Amino acid sequence: MVTALVTAVVVLALGACGLTIPTDPDGTLERVRGGTLRVGVSPNPPWTDLPDGTDADPTGTEAELVEEFAQHLDAEVEWEAGGEEELVTSLERGEIDLLIGGLTARTPWVDKVGTTYRYTVTYDAHGQEEQHVMAVPMGENAFLVELEHFLLAQGLPR
Repeated sequence: MVTALVTAVVVLALGACGLTIPTDPDGTLERVRGGTLRVGVSPNPPWTDLPDGTDADPTGTEAELVEEFAQHLDAEVEWEAGGEEELVTSLERGEIDLLIGGLTARTPWVDKVGTTYRYTVTYDAHGQEEQHVMAVPMGENAFLVELEHFLLAQGLPR
């Protein structure tokens, strides 16, 4: 009871100061909405794939989800292909807004990036559960919440 009261007081006080929760310190959601969603993509079929020798957009389950998320935000997608390590660095520097590539909740990058909740679960050849996530810049919580709401609305198998 006391905890709920203290939480309510803190939320009201922050609201009175003009702060909103969740927030994006770097303004990712505000910049992307109606603008450009910069997405790093690491090849990992069937989640993501890069057509060989073409300038075609990436394909795969996650690439399709990103295209739909961009439409939801009235944004254009700008793709950047690369390896996970390179793309995590780009995410940390604020050069991309989202990273996809079949990442799971066990990603070694969890201390460097924010991750979505597990939006779908698959099983590997050994029957081990793989909880799939996408990565966003650490601390860009409004953007993360918008992405998670979008993923939930897709009704993906969980």
